[in-house]
Amino acid sequence: QVQLVESGGGLVQPGGSLKLACAVSGTFITINTMAWYRQGPGKEREWVATITRDGGTNYTDSVKGRFTISRNVRKRTAYLEMNALKPEDTAIYYCNVDVFVRIGLREVYWGQGTQVTVSS
Repeated sequence: QVQLVESGGGLVQPGGSLKLACAVSGTFITINTMAWYRQGPGKEREWVATITRDGGTNYTDSVKGRFTISRNVRKRTAYLEMNALKPEDTAIYYCNVDVFVRIGLREVYWGQGTQVTVSS
């Protein structure tokens, strides 16, 4: 079983910053990609950023230059540093990981989500 626990959400003023963390625990061989998604009020869940096992990153256009995804392999943790936050960034942010549970078995897991609210 694999568990994800997100932290770091909260209320911030426009232009402010937050750093989210996603800690992965459980029994598995290795973590492949780690990603962040978000779901704003009344909206579909959307992809935000991904980091590969080799450290390659990709971002949705709306966050490029403002958000940075990173990972600490030893700590099995992914981070999302969010700067210059805008009200439209308000959403529940979800962590997503793709892991090899055992040889030949690859599975995807989601965290429970952490609320980010950008408001003055």
